[in-house]
Amino acid sequence: MLVLASQSPRRQEVLTRAGIPFLVRPAEVDESRLEDESPEEHVRRLAREKAEATAARPGDVVLGADTVVVVDGEVLGKPEDTSDAERMLRKLSGREHVVMTGVCVRAAGGTVVDVESTVVRFVALSEEEILDYAASDEPMDKAGAYAIQGLASKFIDRIEGCYFNVVGLPVAMVYRKLKQLGVPPEEEWEGR
Repeated sequence: MLVLASQSPRRQEVLTRAGIPFLVRPAEVDESRLEDESPEEHVRRLAREKAEATAARPGDVVLGADTVVVVDGEVLGKPEDTSDAERMLRKLSGREHVVMTGVCVRAAGGTVVDVESTVVRFVALSEEEILDYAASDEPMDKAGAYAIQGLASKFIDRIEGCYFNVVGLPVAMVYRKLKQLGVPPEEEWEGR
């Protein structure tokens, strides 16, 4: 059985819509960024730590993931409060940024870690749009203070790369990694 080492409802929804059965066993890890750690190294390390911190039974496959938004070399995690969300949205307004998700798949056949990057462009936002969106509470548990699949969808005029990566889980990459590790097709997981 695939074990998702995350409580993210977005990751759960992506896996469900892709028809990949899973169980949720969230991992508790310190998500602080290390000194001099690049954004790519950061998400790669956290994905691995989450996968390694999650208990697995024989035959289980563990999936760990972590997502950040990067603009001008600054990592934008989840906002601390509404004013922090407003700050992030001002930074993203009218510009491109990169969404990076580190993915770690741990199975009996080994462990693979990779990073997916997607370029996202925001339209220019008015101060009223920033304040209204930040007040909606939607940004509060999202890296970069927005949800591409939610109210912020109207602010995004283009992406280059995997849409699902921006949602929080590059599902095509996950599927490739499962196959790479020799994980059986979904229908063989039923009843395990």
